[in-house]
Amino acid sequence: MGKRITDKVTWVGKVDWELKKFHGDEFSTHRGSSYNSYLIRDKKTALIDTVWLPYDKEFVSRLKEEIDLSTIDYVIANHGEVDHSGALSALMREIPGTPIYCTANAVKSIKGQYHEDWNFITVKTGDTLELGDTTLTFIEAPMLHWPDTMFTYMSGENILFSNDGFGQHFASESLYNDTVDHSELMAEAIKYYANILSPFNPMVTRKVKEILGMNLPITMICPSHGVIWKDNPNQIVEKYLEWAADYQENQISIVYDTMWNATRRMAEAIADGIRAADPSITVKLFSASKTDKTDIITEVFRSRAVLMGSPTVNNGYLYAIAGILELIRGAKLKKKKAAAFGSYGWSGEAVKLMNEELAKAGFEVVDDGFRTTWAPDEDVLAKLREFGSAFVGKL
Repeated sequence: MGKRITDKVTWVGKVDWELKKFHGDEFSTHRGSSYNSYLIRDKKTALIDTVWLPYDKEFVSRLKEEIDLSTIDYVIANHGEVDHSGALSALMREIPGTPIYCTANAVKSIKGQYHEDWNFITVKTGDTLELGDTTLTFIEAPMLHWPDTMFTYMSGENILFSNDGFGQHFASESLYNDTVDHSELMAEAIKYYANILSPFNPMVTRKVKEILGMNLPITMICPSHGVIWKDNPNQIVEKYLEWAADYQENQISIVYDTMWNATRRMAEAIADGIRAADPSITVKLFSASKTDKTDIITEVFRSRAVLMGSPTVNNGYLYAIAGILELIRGAKLKKKKAAAFGSYGWSGEAVKLMNEELAKAGFEVVDDGFRTTWAPDEDVLAKLREFGSAFVGKL
């Protein structure tokens, strides 16, 4: 079960190759994931985090193959969410009374989920736990991405156990970032950030700068999902600072849904106009009802601007667009521009309503949008290309 990271640290987690959805149905995990748990053996022994609840019995059984459970002196719960704390009940039945070190907010979340009054020891930033030759230092990291989150730093080995921070939903039998495909890894890292951490950009910036200000030597960053950052671990720290700073690439995303292809044809004509105005801009089109919603939000996160399209249905827009608009609202993206478009038969409210929702989400709506009745003819398509070109000029 275990994979040695250093002489004192062993990975004892679970690789979940089958996982395709996470957080209910909210987050797609095309490349699976892992639930990373770490066993530290010094003069004292500590276990950092566990695994997701469906694997609790397997986790405890395989942990017994690695170590006599009675020799575990401390359990560290960096975060109470069930994908990290899910095996606590099964574990604590084996070692009742073993202290669980966590934040005060983690006590609330763990008790709220498991309804057990275990031996909790609450910690705050700067508190330490001596293991022998090494020391654990706790660093509260609220809203990265729950109020209960903390990081744990291990001196001597110079490892930052960052829980969800710096993680990726990425299954691999290889433990380290330099042993997997780098482009795949970074695609999953930015997707993870865009969909989970982007609402908390200011907290991310403050916490990363705080940790950098502590001048801790860091040779590895060990998150609780995905691979370990061993080769140049600072690269993901730098990326987090970049992503948290109202990130955008030279990209426009066109997100639409359509009933009889009129709005799709509008989207394609607008894209032609954008490319004609500035070929350097990357233009991507996404059908909201056919493209994975998590991937769409990742692309919106990357973009300078977004164009949202829907026909008018029952005085509103299509439900797939409504879902994307709600996800955009929750992502709290800043310094992005937007406009809406769509076809209609008789009432035509969708464009106005989409613009209103984009403005509520924090986007700068730079145009009243483009509406057309029924299916666009060649004259309308030409005007849509002009609309796309004019949109570029407003960025």
